[in-house]
Amino acid sequence: MLQRLVHDAAALGVALTEHDAARLRQLLEELARWNRQFNLTGIADIEAMVSHHVLDSLAVHRHLHGAAIADVGTGAGFPGLPLALVNPERRFTLIDSNGKKIRFVSHAMRTLGLMNVEPLQTRVETMRPERPFDTVVARAFAPLPELLETVAPLCGSDTHVLAMKGKWPQAELDALPRLWRVAESYTLAVPGLAEDRCLIMLMSGTSH
Repeated sequence: MLQRLVHDAAALGVALTEHDAARLRQLLEELARWNRQFNLTGIADIEAMVSHHVLDSLAVHRHLHGAAIADVGTGAGFPGLPLALVNPERRFTLIDSNGKKIRFVSHAMRTLGLMNVEPLQTRVETMRPERPFDTVVARAFAPLPELLETVAPLCGSDTHVLAMKGKWPQAELDALPRLWRVAESYTLAVPGLAEDRCLIMLMSGTSH
């Protein structure tokens, strides 16, 4: 698994050390162990978790912007935990309203020694941070109009909202709120994942 992680992450532009790969494997082993008791993810097989969780998360690594990153609806910590592991210089706030999932995130953070992660059990729409995040990332969180309404309190004029989607969400794009615009969009090729993936980067329409 370690060689696969290093090789496939490199295809995504992420240079993993053997130590990084070993910590990612440890993350999945902990997830599989907790999953048997708490049903955190519908994917039970660790090899499938590599592509569906770790590599899928790392696929947006090169699109992160700034130092303060929010992962909304993080679930069991994806994409936030893998991204935090390979970006130790950035700060990651992992947000979910599900208590058992945030408890796992806290456990994984301690187990892996991730000092740059803050787990938060709360509803995103109730948050009022002192300053906006540089990047807000959301993996299969909600349709784009609903996502943008929900994360608006976390965003400033320079915040990049990275919406990780499956198939191209044309109907959602057609319904974007007036104050938002698509800055960039990408098709993502995730090694070992034979499913459509795309990334929509959105910014406030008042940005220049």
